[in-house]
Amino acid sequence: MTGWWLNTNRLTNMNQDQLPSPITVRLNKYLADRGLASRREVDAKIARGLVMVDGMIAVLGQKVNGSERVLFDGQLVETVKPTPVYLLYNKPIGIICTSDSKAVDNIIEAIDYPERLFHVGRLDVASSGLILMTNDGEIVNKILRSQGRHEKEYVVEVNHPVSDRDLHTLSTGIKLEDGYTQPAQVARRTDSEFSIVLIEGRNRQIRRMCEALGYEVLRLRRVRIMQITDSALSVGQWRHLTPAEEKDLLTELG
Repeated sequence: MTGWWLNTNRLTNMNQDQLPSPITVRLNKYLADRGLASRREVDAKIARGLVMVDGMIAVLGQKVNGSERVLFDGQLVETVKPTPVYLLYNKPIGIICTSDSKAVDNIIEAIDYPERLFHVGRLDVASSGLILMTNDGEIVNKILRSQGRHEKEYVVEVNHPVSDRDLHTLSTGIKLEDGYTQPAQVARRTDSEFSIVLIEGRNRQIRRMCEALGYEVLRLRRVRIMQITDSALSVGQWRHLTPAEEKDLLTELG
């Protein structure tokens, strides 16, 4: 009988030793997966001391296994990952692409979605058009890592007729203060309106390209993101991506 108890204890100890260690991930990925912000935005919050793990201020690069009590900006983080949400929004002029809910005319408040979402990329306040919204922080991270591979198409109206020479210059590249722009696809629509397809996304890039050639942009709207487009989506309205669009987006981003 004594031997039986010894064997049981030995078996119990062996099973405990063989239990797999909890899988850990970086805190920024953990929070991005829960739709709170992109990894970059999470790191900014961590650097400012606005993220806590089990009562301690988090540090950059910290890892968690999901069992911890995490506070993000003072709010308790749900341990369960939310169902991914992908929206297409036709942003009006005047709406600001910011995740700061306190900012006037911010995009989060404009959409008024019942879950926390954040924007994928940006459109400046004076521009309109299509922008993706999601609670999937990994999508934002993948797009940031893959700059220069994904097309975005815009329609641009300027203050006077554009010459063929200037359209060619726009397509081959223009020297800006932060270096030459990459080649772009440019097509005339009217005397003073053209479409342009970019694979990069510098701050105010199209406006600065036009200014370098002596033009002022009167109207700028994004009409396509990768293969996603919708001419029937009214300004200020949003919709969920279709299953096919969602599949194509995730496939293109790997």
